[in-house]
Amino acid sequence: MEFFQWLTDIGTRYVAELGFEVNGETVPFMVLLLLGTGVFLTLRLGFIQIRRLGHGLKVTTGAYDDPDEPGDVSHFQALTTALSATVGIGNIAGVAIAIHWGGPGALFWMWVTAFLGMATKYTEVTLAQKYRDVEETHGHAWDSTVSGGPMYYIEKGLGKNWKWMAVIFATLLGITGFLTGNAIQANTVADTMLNTFGIPVWATGLLTSAIVAAVILGGISRIGKVTAVLAPLMAAIYVAGAMVIITLNIGDVMPAFGLIFSEAFNPTSGVAGTGVGAFLVTLMWGVRRGLFSNEAGQGSAPIAHAAAKTDEPVSEGVVALLEPFIDTIVICTMTGLVIILTGVWNERIPTEIVLGGGDLTYVQVDENGHHGAAETPPEIRIDGGRHLDLSPEAARVAWHDVAIEEFFVDPEMTIPFTGTIDVESSLAMTAEGESYPSLWAAAVESGAPLTQEGFRRGLAPVGDWGHYIIVLAVLLFAISTAISWSYYGDRCANYLFGSAAVLPYKVAFVIMHFVGAVLPLAVIWNLGDVFLAVVIVPNLIALILLSGQVARETKSYFEREPWRENEIKHKRLKESGRL
Repeated sequence: MEFFQWLTDIGTRYVAELGFEVNGETVPFMVLLLLGTGVFLTLRLGFIQIRRLGHGLKVTTGAYDDPDEPGDVSHFQALTTALSATVGIGNIAGVAIAIHWGGPGALFWMWVTAFLGMATKYTEVTLAQKYRDVEETHGHAWDSTVSGGPMYYIEKGLGKNWKWMAVIFATLLGITGFLTGNAIQANTVADTMLNTFGIPVWATGLLTSAIVAAVILGGISRIGKVTAVLAPLMAAIYVAGAMVIITLNIGDVMPAFGLIFSEAFNPTSGVAGTGVGAFLVTLMWGVRRGLFSNEAGQGSAPIAHAAAKTDEPVSEGVVALLEPFIDTIVICTMTGLVIILTGVWNERIPTEIVLGGGDLTYVQVDENGHHGAAETPPEIRIDGGRHLDLSPEAARVAWHDVAIEEFFVDPEMTIPFTGTIDVESSLAMTAEGESYPSLWAAAVESGAPLTQEGFRRGLAPVGDWGHYIIVLAVLLFAISTAISWSYYGDRCANYLFGSAAVLPYKVAFVIMHFVGAVLPLAVIWNLGDVFLAVVIVPNLIALILLSGQVARETKSYFEREPWRENEIKHKRLKESGRL
């Protein structure tokens, strides 16, 4: 545990230094790189995300599929595999975290990131198809005939002199696969099951690890078949629940959009402190969580799309256009509207503060209300329910990184606590010798529990079961995401060490899934952010340098219209019963 916390602290400080300050707020270069690359590719490709969105939809339907073309999965299965990795915890927990810290305006910047990300994802997927490796057969079920992704188009597209950057990318993404696409998923499931049913995190971790192992050992073919069912199913359930809430609050929808737009450029103070009132905070949380949600520019999804059955790189690129649109502009918007319409984003909720729980942290609060991480103190004194020391240097008990204002000993929150919170023993002790392993307080929620509360309140008019939709969605989203990310990671291992490394990587992936379930939420998310911020750099450099090739491939494809021939062949195969 101490090692992960140390690595997180070092990485967070290092990444935070990679930027510059504006009005006291640090703007990471990651934000500039992502937005800048998205703007560049959007202009370079003539707003491809608008002009060719319809063609991408047609290709995805399978109307142009040719089973004789090289690859492991169909266009639709490649999309669902990639969507299973992108449509996940970022849509449930990520949106909630963005709004928690950045306010409703963060959702607008998630939209901007998604729109620009459509051009970015088109570019990286087209390149992944162009430079992929295809073998005729493979020896084991867990291996694949196709290997593609940024490491291949960096080495092949830019030349052997750039192999060092390809190796760096594959190494970083392989590690990111353990965290962002695996441990975070397991952590959120375990946290949700603990809060909802009281199931120990280790028990949930064992169950989900077993499910993930059973699927990923079947290789990309089995992964594609499973995600082709899971992705549409989980999206349908989640969107249906959100749409009911939106319909029940239809009169407040337009004001909610007005709040999103106004808060995007002129944010006000929120429940997480007046730091939310800073424009750059709102923008950065929207961009960060937008990237985590749709993964455009990260270089992960192109690995799944490289396995699609096609000999035309652009045909898969246009399919990839749909990902950020579906993931962020549709599903993340649903989540954001539920959180805003139900008002849970700006409220403190009666909560049991488990003093040994993973959501408990310690913060410092300055005179402007900014919340910052504090060193863990040996003890904290509470008088009449409130922190005795309210100086900016003093550490305060926080839930989801927001300081708690008043503590109580009873669930009804009528008896304020007075005494000492002993950090080492995780007990609250009074002068009379009474001890409590947990206290009660009006605390903020974040992540999946915040979205869960939004669904519970939003569907309250039709029964007290709305929060179970999130439980089911978290379970399906997280498992499908982990399944897809295992493929991303094993392709990195295959690139670095050959096919012999694939099975060991999958075993390590399953073990890390369990580890992620039992580690604290903040550690997992922060550690994932660190690697996420670093892994995008080599990929974005390659996308900019190879953008000319993508522009030429795009022009050639739409001038030749090769899908016309495939459409005729597809119809014949369907009529003959081969499809």
